[in-house]
Amino acid sequence: MNAPPRQTLIRPRPCLLSVVTPALNEEEGLGRLVEEVLAVLPGLADDFELIVVDDGSDDGTLALLEEMHAGDSRVRFVSLSRNFGHQAAILAGMEHAAGDVVVSMDADLQHPPELLPEMVDLWRSGYEVVYTIKRGSLQALSHQRRLAMRIGYAVLRSVSGMKLQFGQSDFRLLDRVVVDAIVTMPEHDKFLRGLVDWIGFRQVGLDYEVRPRFAGLEKYTFRQLLRLVTTGVFSFSILPLRLFTVAGVSIAFLAFTYGLFAVVAGTFALITGDTAVSPPGWASIAAAIAFLGGIQLIGIGLLGEYLGRVYDQTKGRPPYVIRTSSYENAVTPSSGEA
Repeated sequence: MNAPPRQTLIRPRPCLLSVVTPALNEEEGLGRLVEEVLAVLPGLADDFELIVVDDGSDDGTLALLEEMHAGDSRVRFVSLSRNFGHQAAILAGMEHAAGDVVVSMDADLQHPPELLPEMVDLWRSGYEVVYTIKRGSLQALSHQRRLAMRIGYAVLRSVSGMKLQFGQSDFRLLDRVVVDAIVTMPEHDKFLRGLVDWIGFRQVGLDYEVRPRFAGLEKYTFRQLLRLVTTGVFSFSILPLRLFTVAGVSIAFLAFTYGLFAVVAGTFALITGDTAVSPPGWASIAAAIAFLGGIQLIGIGLLGEYLGRVYDQTKGRPPYVIRTSSYENAVTPSSGEA
């Protein structure tokens, strides 16, 4: 495992360390997750909390969380009223986390808890953001998911201008100031990986080996990955709209050139009587109309996508709704209003 060189510690250990993990139907592996995380946390901070966000599970995840909280008050939970998605679940945990340092990680144990001490050491050396990058054991992921991830990250980097690396995930450590800045942003549909990259501060990457999933089935579908990529593109770039402006100018230039050719060729045909040099007939015109119509429909679709996101923002609906939690005073989610 490649890691940044260890630096002099300039911060004391955190007074409170929060670990946030979204869970969707993770009843089988939840006990192991809590056991492994709680085993490494005591030496990292004066106190700690593990916040599990039940993202609309339909198995025994919630009942198990209630039982765990009754046995150890440091294990806390937030249960959402339905499945709002991975990013919304992480955001819910971040908004409830009270720690000086907040770590987000998945509940399937593919994010190794034993990396937490090194992440905290990097924070103590002065970094506000410690992100992680999957290396080596990406074979733990399915071939389809690896391919989709590579394409998705390539699109995000080329279109949005973000510096996200292939293998970068939501397994990260954030300083309190970064967490506060992110949760107070008025965006409705937050793309957390992009926001963490955009927000700046001192950041450092840490490589890790992906574990095999401990139990259950992979929950992150291709459709969710596609939604994540489109959210990143439309949240951080208007390049798609600019590309259609360039396409429009290019097509207009070609149409003008062709029109000029048609006028010259038609005039020549009238003078000489040679119809062989006249422009093609209705077939070429129909093809041009169909091509331009397709370009226009795609452009309208892109405009609709941006407009739809503005519409969602103006409605002011919260990114998630809480059904129940271990907190006496429930945290009201940000509505996305400025």
